[in-house]
Amino acid sequence: MESQDFWNVHSLTLIEMAYEAGSRERLDNPDGYGARTGVCGDSVEFFIMVDENNCLSSISFDFDGCVYTAACCNTVVRLAQGHAVDKAWNISDDMVKEYLQTLPEDHYHCAELCVGAFYLALTDYQNKRSIKKGCK
Repeated sequence: MESQDFWNVHSLTLIEMAYEAGSRERLDNPDGYGARTGVCGDSVEFFIMVDENNCLSSISFDFDGCVYTAACCNTVVRLAQGHAVDKAWNISDDMVKEYLQTLPEDHYHCAELCVGAFYLALTDYQNKRSIKKGCK
């Protein structure tokens, strides 16, 4: 359980992202899937669906970890949803930290974990797409 200080020292954005549950979902047969486990033991999985225009039409995640990992996962979704796959590669852990405003320094690894798992989902999508097109 978080201390009372949690509610007083963090931005409203971080608190909202930490407790948002709308994108927490496991998808069967996603267009792209990525999973990572962080140095802290938290684990994250991203599931992406891409439309015919190469835009991220659906992004969801599942995780086993702390509220900061949840906040970072939701932030990745917020930053990437609806954008082209090529543009999604520009999302960085620094962008996640900036968006959340008050992510504690000792939890910066949560942003790195989530962005890394998201990149793996993008990579998986691109690899599957190359196979379908017959590229080497």
